[in-house]
Amino acid sequence: MDRPTLPKGTRDFGPAVMAKRQFIFQSIRSVFERYGFLPLETPAMENLSTLTGKYGEEGDQLLFKVLNSGDYLKDIDPALLSSKDSRRLTPSIAEKGLKYDLTVPFARYVVMNRHEITFPFKRYQIQPVWRADRPQKGRYREFYQCDADVIGTDSMVCEAEIILMIRDAFAKLGINRYSIKINHRGVLAALAALAGAGDKESSLFVAIDKLDKIGEAGVRDELASRGFSAEAVDSLFDLLNKRGTNQEKLELLRAQLGKYEKAAASIHDLEQVFTFVASMGGEAAPVELDLALARGLSYYTGCIFEVKIHDAAVGSVSGGGRYDNLTAVFDSKERSSGVGFSFGVDRLYDAMEELNLFPEETQRSSQVLVCHLDEECLRYGLGITQKLRAKSIAAEIYPEPSKLKKQLEYADKKKIPFAVVIGSDEMKSGVLAVKNLKTGEQHLRTLEQFLSDITAIPK
Repeated sequence: MDRPTLPKGTRDFGPAVMAKRQFIFQSIRSVFERYGFLPLETPAMENLSTLTGKYGEEGDQLLFKVLNSGDYLKDIDPALLSSKDSRRLTPSIAEKGLKYDLTVPFARYVVMNRHEITFPFKRYQIQPVWRADRPQKGRYREFYQCDADVIGTDSMVCEAEIILMIRDAFAKLGINRYSIKINHRGVLAALAALAGAGDKESSLFVAIDKLDKIGEAGVRDELASRGFSAEAVDSLFDLLNKRGTNQEKLELLRAQLGKYEKAAASIHDLEQVFTFVASMGGEAAPVELDLALARGLSYYTGCIFEVKIHDAAVGSVSGGGRYDNLTAVFDSKERSSGVGFSFGVDRLYDAMEELNLFPEETQRSSQVLVCHLDEECLRYGLGITQKLRAKSIAAEIYPEPSKLKKQLEYADKKKIPFAVVIGSDEMKSGVLAVKNLKTGEQHLRTLEQFLSDITAIPK
């Protein structure tokens, strides 16, 4: 019999890994809720009509399609089958697809439930998504996203709060060296006009977004191959290569791009974001205006974000932006502006593992193991275990009579810091033998004394 395998790009998560992932989830969730975001879940599957056309041509190709139930080929035109044209065939055999991200299903939810929602609507989601991508380090076909979005307001306060939420989440995760890059689609449009991009705007954005990967020479070569003149590329890099503070860059943009349509409004948006961040005490947040940032998802219309952790091999671990027209694709009367961002949990995990940032406590399942020397002590220990649990102490009892050495080895492997050892003397006196498995020290304590000791220890 063949051994079972997993589909490429998917993984099992054992208890040790799940403990670390839960640390990430809980840290991010606590930040989302502190900023007033409410939880939401949407189905794993959406109608393909909901998903297609929202992520650009490349994104549509990465959608996982779900075959219709039953004999899905029974009523198919034989000529269509023999044509082997998958694009024409797919609508007849697959009406649903696995969700590619959390933002489009969120927009669908808003349109369907707009009469029950209080706007501005702030929601967060922590769920898996699926992309038919080529698996590689830091890139999976099934992965979790942690999204937070606000819809129903144009205020740049929302963008400023996104920056602060990223800062606060990373502080909880112990990540100190990272950069938050911000740009604006309106600024990119002005750069495209400066470069004379015309209908080659997308090609320009794709090329300059690779600047940190292939360098200036590589981007210049790519733009030349796409028909951009040397003069246009020189003008572009005159701006892209400018260094300075965020305020200095804004002044430069105002001077050189202010004449282009919507550029002034875009620059004003960015200026407001920086002002609001400072007003909320976020001056220390490592946010940088990066003119080369050009996120590929086609629904962004305003500010865009990308976050990278320094010294880690993974790519960006968070990103997002403002979208003004996403709900309109489901209902032409719905034009609610929204802004949101997403943490890539799997990349965060890989980066934190690489940098050894997970606290030791994440590997701890229980605080106390109740050990026993015989069957009678086991029965007595069951009551002690329940009393510990009643005081919100994570406790477990070794489930069968065994040598004390084996029980303590079990506690050590599970990184349980305390063992309570129960023998006949402890049963008679009610005084417990408490062993600190970190230090090796052992003390005699009543249950009340031990509870007082352990509840005083920071978790």
